[in-house]
Amino acid sequence: MAGLLSVEGLTRSFYGVHALNGAAFTVAPGSITGLIGPNGAGKTTVFNCISGVIPPETGRVTFDGTEITGWRPDQISLRGLVRTFQIARGFPKLTVFETLLLHGDKQPGENVGNALFRPGRWMKRERELADRAREVARRLKLDHVLTNMSADLSGGQKKLLEIGRALMGRPKLILLDEPAAGVNPTLGREIAERIRELAGEGLTFLIVEHDMALVAELCDTVIVMAEGTTLVEGTFEEVTSDTRVQDAYLGRRT
Repeated sequence: MAGLLSVEGLTRSFYGVHALNGAAFTVAPGSITGLIGPNGAGKTTVFNCISGVIPPETGRVTFDGTEITGWRPDQISLRGLVRTFQIARGFPKLTVFETLLLHGDKQPGENVGNALFRPGRWMKRERELADRAREVARRLKLDHVLTNMSADLSGGQKKLLEIGRALMGRPKLILLDEPAAGVNPTLGREIAERIRELAGEGLTFLIVEHDMALVAELCDTVIVMAEGTTLVEGTFEEVTSDTRVQDAYLGRRT
């Protein structure tokens, strides 16, 4: 099966230090793929190159049949590839409901002409987005905090709101950056359950995560990076039994 996302030979350096050195992998549609590796392996840099935060120096990124190498983040997100961040980012003076509305797609009210002269058009879309925001909140079990300020949420709820923010754009693939980092185990399991449910409906995930128990439980395929390149790919059991992974990531067994 062709990959929904294909990364080929990405390189990127910063002040002479090679953060990426030929990273290459594919992500199958409808899968939950884990991206793991030691600190400095290049995981965040490859996320940044895929999502358009920084351009790769060489290599190619293809998403849903279209090469998106060097595209702006807004262009990439409109194609259906959205990312979250390890540290949940948002607008502290907005409620959960307002935060979700802000990230809805196709907002004609942002156009001055529509806002002034076609109120019916944007008001209809606002109602549709409001309904979608409530549904997303319900799916993520955030409906009881819809009117709370986003800054007042717990760490786990902020992580769920990050996923909700991504869902408002109707993505095909979400890049999740450490969705369980700093979250208590109960909320971590809830986040995993929500991800699994969404993947069951056809949404694709590429996840950077350091919690190996979560990776083992959640991911269909695991990609291991080291020193800016792809080291090995397979099931969790396959990659963790590989001596190259044990050397580079888990520590060599004696």
